Amino acid sequence: MIDIGTKIATRREAIVEGKVYLKTGVVKLIKAKKIPKGDALQTARIAGILAAKKTPEIIPFCHPIAIEFVDIKFFLKNREIKIIATVRGEAKTGMEMEALTATLVAALTIYDMCKPLDKDIIISDIKLLKKSGGKSGLYVKR
Repeated sequence: MIDIGTKIATRREAIVEGKVYLKTGVVKLIKAKKIPKGDALQTARIAGILAAKKTPEIIPFCHPIAIEFVDIKFFLKNREIKIIATVRGEAKTGMEMEALTATLVAALTIYDMCKPLDKDIIISDIKLLKKSGGKSGLYVKR
């Protein structure tokens, strides 16, 4: 691990986006909360939040940090679910890995809950939209 012992803790935030592409009929079932395994979005939200908290346990050199806030939002279109994860806290290192992990695990949870209904699910376009805090300051994806 990199030594962050001499760094100063600052307010930090990371926002990550990801997309899950599914058949239109499956997206309709998700909206109606009629997926056989249960409420896919609520389950994905919980899974993403838990994943953010457990990031240092699954990413080998990721520092454990004090996460103070995690939010996961879903935006549904015809064949697409956009996931936006926001992670905030005060730490000596960034929140990007936690937000990325939250997004990906939320997407994987949707995949798992919908795989009996759609064999062509695609998880794609996972990217950092914004990060703030620390020495590097503000980054916003263009």
